[in-house]
Amino acid sequence: MSRRLSAAIVGAGLAGTEAALVLASKGIAVHLFEMRPLRMTPAHTTDLPAELVCSNSFKSQDTHTAHGVLKAELLYLQSPLLLAARRSSVAAGSALAVDRLKFSRLAAELLADQAGIQFIRREITVPPEAYGVCIIAAGPLVSDALVEWLGHECSAAALHFYDAIAPIVSFDSVNPEIAFFGSRYGHEGADYCNCPFTEAEYRAFYEALREADRTVARAFENERFFEACLPVEVLAEREYRALAFGPLKPMGLINPRTGRRPFAVCQLRRENEAGTAYNLVGFQTRLTIPEQRRVFRLIPGLEKAEFLRYGSIHRNTYLDSPRLLAPDLSLRAVPEIFIAGQLCGSEGYTESVATGHLAALSALARLTGTAFVPPPRESALGSLLHHVTGSLNTPFTPSNIHFGLFPALPDNAKRIRKKANRELLCERALQSITEWSKMVR
Repeated sequence: MSRRLSAAIVGAGLAGTEAALVLASKGIAVHLFEMRPLRMTPAHTTDLPAELVCSNSFKSQDTHTAHGVLKAELLYLQSPLLLAARRSSVAAGSALAVDRLKFSRLAAELLADQAGIQFIRREITVPPEAYGVCIIAAGPLVSDALVEWLGHECSAAALHFYDAIAPIVSFDSVNPEIAFFGSRYGHEGADYCNCPFTEAEYRAFYEALREADRTVARAFENERFFEACLPVEVLAEREYRALAFGPLKPMGLINPRTGRRPFAVCQLRRENEAGTAYNLVGFQTRLTIPEQRRVFRLIPGLEKAEFLRYGSIHRNTYLDSPRLLAPDLSLRAVPEIFIAGQLCGSEGYTESVATGHLAALSALARLTGTAFVPPPRESALGSLLHHVTGSLNTPFTPSNIHFGLFPALPDNAKRIRKKANRELLCERALQSITEWSKMVR
């Protein structure tokens, strides 16, 4: 193997798997390192690559949303994992949700079918040096040893936040006399199963949730949570109607049995292709398992819910990336090393795939002696990359893709209504990525 045209990738999650597949498709010899199953994490349950540990949804595919535009850009670049997600999708309205096991098995097949990739089961504590480049995509549950190396080499401490996982219930345990299928405003068919609350039922659930026992944080854990993924009980602490205006919002839903909008609604989203398992949308939690059984069975329709997976909480680690990374995702202190995935502060499944893809293109440019041309700022990819490598926010926090990351439209377009403004942002993004992609293919 020629060092000049070789790459080591640490971590076979979404970012690492995407990077490996992209680099190998360009003729680069890749060694992909993964510590599972030799060493498991608190969140993973298999040794498969690209395992989805929190939700099975990659979020919206609507190209008039920020998430949808990011997917469209990646699909335009022929992203291997986004194509795999489509091949393993389950019904979820306008969202791209997948059968997790099918998706990960498909990712494993893609890696095995690519002759240029050697998949090595080994924990990496220090980046290997016998390669032209190294991409660290070890994910938010990166090993302590590798975190220590990063902190030492970069002269900056790793930062931490804590993410929570939503429960999954068996669909045959959902009460069909209470729950009903439908989507908000009817725009997405009838893919979601809805559990409607009266105000009295909501109040009982709210009070039980606030009083429920929670898992005790270990010594190294603190109370910092990612704002877009708050545990449901933390959100409930803010005010009485916080849940009804958040994950339990009833807007656009009519209960067919009453002909009226419920006071609140818990939505269940299909978890697998067979439709035998559904997850509680927005119900990330740190409640103890006995309390999850007690409190979540107060949700109308889930009185006899069979839990296939309970919610849990785990440590997520990310770097102060804008201070540590160059615009091409390489470490300023160690330029032959690139950072991708949630470790660099790209929060979300599609976002991890995106930074893995961009890190591969950056590494390829370094290996071949060409200049890396970043995606335009107007694109979703460019906006995400700019946040990760150029955010001025202090302290830096991870982010999903959202319209706040996109550069503003010209002044003459700012007075149009919000929906039209966002449509223009999306159209501009897709147009810009079309031109840029011609230079990187």
